[in-house]
Amino acid sequence: MLRLTDFIIDCPDTRELASFYSEVTGRPVKKGSDEDWAGIAFGEVELAFIRVDDYRAPQWPDGEHPKQFHLDFEVDDIEAEERRVLALGATFRQGFIGPEGYGWRVYTDPIGHPFCLCRNKGVVWTDEGPTCP
Repeated sequence: MLRLTDFIIDCPDTRELASFYSEVTGRPVKKGSDEDWAGIAFGEVELAFIRVDDYRAPQWPDGEHPKQFHLDFEVDDIEAEERRVLALGATFRQGFIGPEGYGWRVYTDPIGHPFCLCRNKGVVWTDEGPTCP
């Protein structure tokens, strides 16, 4: 089973951008957020901010500096989901799976947008969304 877990925005300062969106949405920045990753929970989906070195801001609609984001999908069986998304036209780009089988794999969709299949140790799903260890 595949579940959308994160909508991730690249940025140079995660805490600053998370604080901005926290004020905009009235939702708190998640505990444990740091300079590399910050998040705001919206039920099952988290609005997340990831630090990118040498960040270049998008200049919409200028195509030279396009929009920057990617989706994370938590999966129960990363091997089965990988076969499925590849058959649908995705392209494997890079994997970060540890010895216990947890981590993520990066793919691009048929027109080049990145997304990840993730398997995180200890994640439990309820009707309200994921509970992380």
